[in-house]
Amino acid sequence: MTTTATAAPQIADGVAATLDRIFAVIDGWRDSLHEALADPAARTAELTDPITHRLVLPALEDGLITGAGFVAAPGLLSDAEWHLAWWLADAAASGPRRLATVSDPSSDMFRDHTALEWWRVPARTHARHLTGPYVDYVCTDDYTVTITSPVIEDGEMLGVVGVDCLVDRLERELRPPIVAHGGAAIVNASSRVVTATDARLETGAILRLDGLADALAPLREAQPGAVDIALPGDVRVLSCGDTSLALVTGL
Repeated sequence: MTTTATAAPQIADGVAATLDRIFAVIDGWRDSLHEALADPAARTAELTDPITHRLVLPALEDGLITGAGFVAAPGLLSDAEWHLAWWLADAAASGPRRLATVSDPSSDMFRDHTALEWWRVPARTHARHLTGPYVDYVCTDDYTVTITSPVIEDGEMLGVVGVDCLVDRLERELRPPIVAHGGAAIVNASSRVVTATDARLETGAILRLDGLADALAPLREAQPGAVDIALPGDVRVLSCGDTSLALVTGL
């Protein structure tokens, strides 16, 4: 059974709707932190951490979200050169716990977050970005997607707000519609599989199809919604709203 021309947009819209509610939450955090950071005197971890904690705590009760917080640009906060305020849902504990990080660049355990995709792409595009799926060895030790949105002031990125979502939880919502409509996969802008109807296309694998990388190029340049392309063999690639994900049908 193949996905019909009318069904494909419906599936893509369904994927977008699942993630749009996460985007809406993140955008609200972005706006709140933008307001809080507008006064340079307020740019301290002491002031921003309680705000971040208050914002993200309710989201950690969401079944999809396993981590959330704010990551400041290096040097932004006067009392913390490198600062990551991130909380993790922890069913084994009495409540969410803060992620322990190393902020001393001279330490062997220090990790420069500005080199990571979830920071690097929003810094370049000034647009929200979905990173993954990838195995998050720092927080979840499982396949994860990280969604980040930049906090921008006068063209400068002050930091990012974002969430981590376990892929297996996303699959519970994203996979049933594509299973019902035949051979299909949901991929990120780098052709990496989020979920697929073919069990051989495992989460995190690269979907290798002629022309697919070129078809997804607009998503890599923060142009969501710009993809609706037919590839050889009756394969169709269709943007999932403005999520930077795409639906690939006809597999």
